[in-house]
Order: sequence, then structure tokens, then C-alpha cells
Amino acid sequence: MLNLPILSPPETSRAQTRRRLPPWLKRPLPAGRTFALTKRTVADSGVATVCQEARCPNLSECWSAKTATFMILGDRCTRRCQYCAVSTARPDPPAEDEPQRLAQAVARLGLRHVVITAVARDDLPDEGAGHFAACVRRIGQTRPQATVEVLPADFHARPDCIAAVCDAAPDIYNHNIETVERLTPIVRPQARYRRSLDVLRIVKLLSPDMLTKSGLMIGLGETEDEITRTFEDLRQVDCDVLTVGQYLQPTPGHTPVARFYHPREFDRLARVADDLGFVSAACGPFVRSSYNAAEVFARSRAAGNHTTPTSGSPERSGLDPREPS
Repeated sequence: MLNLPILSPPETSRAQTRRRLPPWLKRPLPAGRTFALTKRTVADSGVATVCQEARCPNLSECWSAKTATFMILGDRCTRRCQYCAVSTARPDPPAEDEPQRLAQAVARLGLRHVVITAVARDDLPDEGAGHFAACVRRIGQTRPQATVEVLPADFHARPDCIAAVCDAAPDIYNHNIETVERLTPIVRPQARYRRSLDVLRIVKLLSPDMLTKSGLMIGLGETEDEITRTFEDLRQVDCDVLTVGQYLQPTPGHTPVARFYHPREFDRLARVADDLGFVSAACGPFVRSSYNAAEVFARSRAAGNHTTPTSGSPERSGLDPREPS
């Protein structure tokens, strides 16, 4: 048991006033020439970033360090998650030149680790998997010294879509579980908790040596037992890397924050993750899937020869990687 103290009472009504941030969640305003260069490079590329579209609180820090998380396949999502600020609307067709524009932006910024995410594209026959693969390959051709992390939607756990991305050989496959199982239908109505676990399981079946990563937000009303169970479920599908961060309500129309966790509580969660055998775990109020992703990846790779629990090994999963779940 984590024995996490409740620092503030839960709130569930969207009609309630948005809560003030505690001192440890305040961030400086963006400034500096490096920030301006990143902003200009992103704008020139014409590729969206999750930094902007999802209103990430780390934008000023990351852009000032000349890094950004690119969001391909447009800025309109086919799903309506209750925690996400990305617009839900009919998307435009994928831009054929986007892989090249993305690779040029990566080269101009001199990125050593690239995170590529995307809106959900349930409207496309392959749900955008081929476009993802094209982006990974083009970056490999343009900046071969860079490592690439992909963060796709769940592709409905279709093995053919997941295989298309794995075949492009990214260095790490990231798919977020986002929240605990009980809250998934509320905050991710078009997603499935078990389906997200299947995505990570299928990646390991198809590419056993590829690092897998997942993350969740806390502060949505989950319990300590549910957090621990989610960690355990991720280890059962051999997930290597974990990120845990504080949920922040992007607009009054989104799911309200139930509570804010203190940094010390995140430290305890990191110890729980370590005890469960994750290769690397990043837990903190500002942690996001792509936040400090280069450092998290470097720590994970340095761990080397990571092992996975027998109970969650692909050979015992009973899941055929070529059959949709």
C-alpha cells in the first residue's frame, strides 16, 4: 500500500470552478532566443506539435531546450477524450510531404531523440500506420544519428498496423494506458484499457527486443490500489518504461482535477515502479510521455539486458500477434 495522503478533496462536477494550481505546479513564461528558434522551426515545418495542441505545461522548458514533440497526421482527432485539448473534427487527408518536412525540422533542430505522436485516425484504412512508418524511415535517412520514439494511438490493437510501425524500426514504441481501468470509459470513451495493454503485448510479440513504454495521468479520482494495479498490468505485458504525471484540466469543459499529488508522492510511486521491475520510471508532477524523453530513453537503454516477468512473457500470453483482439 502506498498510503498516499489526500491533499485536497475530490471534485467531480464540471460546473465547479477550476482549481488553483499548488506552488509546485507553476511554470515560467516562455522566453529567449532558443525558444524563438524552436517556435520558428516548428512553424516553418507546418507539422503540428502536441506541445501546442495539447497545451502542454512543459512547452516553455522544452522549446527553450530546442526540442519538441511532433504530432503528425494533422491536428484534428477522430476521438473525443475527456482529458485532451486536441480538437475533435473531420481530419484532412494525410499530407504526402509531411515525412520530408518533419525530417527537415528534426535536422534543423539537431535533435538526438525524436518523439512522434499523432491524432487518432480511425477514418483511414490503416489508421495512419503507414504514414507513421514513412516518417520514421525518412528521419532515419535524414538524421541517422537520432533515435526515434513513436507514440501512436491504439490502432484498435490491429497487428497489421502495429507491425507496419515496428517494421520501420523505431527505437522505442510508446503507447499510453492514460488512466486506471475503472476511469477509462469516462475519460477515454472510444478507447479500451485492455486494448491498450494488448497493443504493448503485440509489440513485444512482433519485436521482442524493442523497448516499450507507457504512461498514465493521476489526479482523475483513482485510488492507490488502482494505480498499483495499473503498474502491475503494464508489467504483465512486459512494458519496460513507465511515465506518471499530474493530470491538469486543459479547459473548463474537460474532466476536472480530483486532486493534486505532492512531488513526494510521485517519488514513492517511482519506488513502487522500480520494485515491480520497470527498466526505467519517470514519475513527477510535470512528467509527460515525451517530457525529457531523450534522458528517459538513455537511462532505459543503459540498463541493458532488461528482463521481464515470466508471468507476462509473450510465449505465455496466449495472444496471436497476427489476429486482432
